[in-house]
This record gives sequence, C-alpha cells and structure tokens, in this order.
Amino acid sequence: MMTLLYTSDLERGRIWREIFADEAADVGFADPADAPDPATIRYLAAWNPSVELIATLPALEILFSIGAGIDQFDMSRLPPHVRVVRMIEPGIAQGMVEYVTMAVLALHRNLIDHGIAQRKERWVPIKLTPASQRRIGVMGLGNLGQAVLGALRPFGFPLSGWSRSAHAVEGVDCFAGAAALPTFLSGCDILICLLPLTDETRGILCRETLAQLPRGAGLINVGRGGHLVEQDLLSLLDDGHLSGAVLDVFDPEPLPQGHAFWAHPRIIMTPHVASMTRADSAARALIANIRRHQSGAPMEGEVARDRGY
Repeated sequence: MMTLLYTSDLERGRIWREIFADEAADVGFADPADAPDPATIRYLAAWNPSVELIATLPALEILFSIGAGIDQFDMSRLPPHVRVVRMIEPGIAQGMVEYVTMAVLALHRNLIDHGIAQRKERWVPIKLTPASQRRIGVMGLGNLGQAVLGALRPFGFPLSGWSRSAHAVEGVDCFAGAAALPTFLSGCDILICLLPLTDETRGILCRETLAQLPRGAGLINVGRGGHLVEQDLLSLLDDGHLSGAVLDVFDPEPLPQGHAFWAHPRIIMTPHVASMTRADSAARALIANIRRHQSGAPMEGEVARDRGY
C-alpha cells in the first residue's frame, strides 16, 4: 500500500485520517507516531519538514504543502525528483476574499482616520469617495488574486492587476513584468499584495515601489512579511505619502513586542489570519490531487521548482 505521511496539527490530522479512511482507503494515512514503513511513503503532507526526515523517505514522490504558500521550503535541499504541490482548496480562497474585501472597504471608507478621530474624541466627517473613483490594484494574479478581484468587481471599483508573467482577467486591466510595474503602481489608490514570496519578489514593497503610488494611497499586505521593507512603509506613512496599511503577514512571526507596527495609528494589524485551511475540504483537495497523480493528470497547485511558484 502507498502511504501519505502527515506531520502537522494533531486535531486536523484526526479529521484527515477519518476522511482518508472513508474516501481513500487504498491510501494509507500515517503520522510519525504510527511508525510507518518508509519504503511505502510516496506522499508527505507538511508545513516545513526537516531535511533529516525527507532523507529517511526513499520512495517519496510528492511533498504537499498544508498551506497555500511554499516559501517555507528550501527547494535547494529537496531531492530533485520530489514534486512540490501547494494547497488549493475552497476554504483558503473564501477566507482571503472575505479578509481583503474587509480591508479594502476599511481603507476606502476611511476607517483608520475615523479611528484616530474617535480616540481623540473628535467628530470629523470625511467626504466620501465613490467606489468608481477608487482604483484597486492587485499584485499577484494567481487563484487568490483572481478570486479577490472577482469579489471586488460588484462594488464598481476600477480594477487592475500586475504579475511577473502575462495574464488576462475579465474586467481587469492587466500588467506584466518589471517594465509595466511603474504604470500599474501609479494607478492604484489601494494596493493589495498577493504575490508568492520568491527571491525576485522579496522586498518588492519598498520605498522605490510604494513611492510610485498616488499620494494618500493605502496598502494591504496578505502575501508574506518578506515582501515588505518595514522601515520604508513607516517612513511613507509618517510623511503622509501613504494614508494607511492593513497588514496580516510579518517577518518574523509573531511580531516582537515593542515593534513600531504595534502602536502605529495608521496600521491595522492581524496575526496571519486572512485565510486558513479548512481541515475537511483540504483533505478532500489533497485526495483529489493524489487521484490526479495516480491517473497521470496534472495536479492542482504543482509548483515550478525553478521559479518558486
């Protein structure tokens, strides 16, 4: 029997074990406590498995990330034949859509300014800007980026998107590549980062790029903390070029006590909760990918290891 080795949250593992038993009984489900035969383990589901663990799995074919990201893996230390697949399941997309919609509306309706006024006990109405005049831009046009754009479309915001490679998304002005980035940024009143974290995108949210946003723009980072140069954001908020930021991801996590973000009046922070994998739908998504692999079909979420996404 082929086996999936699971090395993550125990409660989620209990749910996965039950679903595998009911819906994929031909695939053995094991965690390290089961002491499975390494020669049967073809699949590994993990967040950040050790190199030492992988070295003990001679039959390993696929490493499944239990989350949407794969930047936690050091690709250079994985055996070259091992395929890497990130998690794509409905719970991740739904959670991200909800969070980003909330964040966009918070910035669009000036909740940061209203919160500052409230703490000062000041009654300060702010003139509304119609959605049709608030331009929203998304960096990253993968599954999550496109889901977010689809959810924002009914509000009437002008929508644009940027990615490293060309995409076409209905109702969205799409830009691609480094040469198009300045034009894209100059048309974003609210910028949303949903990029994968790679060597090329690390630090992309820096003074050079953020300063190209219109004065008064807002930032939402739901990608990875490594995308953001923190001091550059603080400087641009303090000099008024940016009006506010909603941040869900940080480097490191948890954010250390005493960090400037905690008390900054123009930053809304959440502890990496924008989207979370649902145990039941994630297990079924992984089973579906195992079936694709068994039949020779392409797997959803397989990563091009040389590109990192």
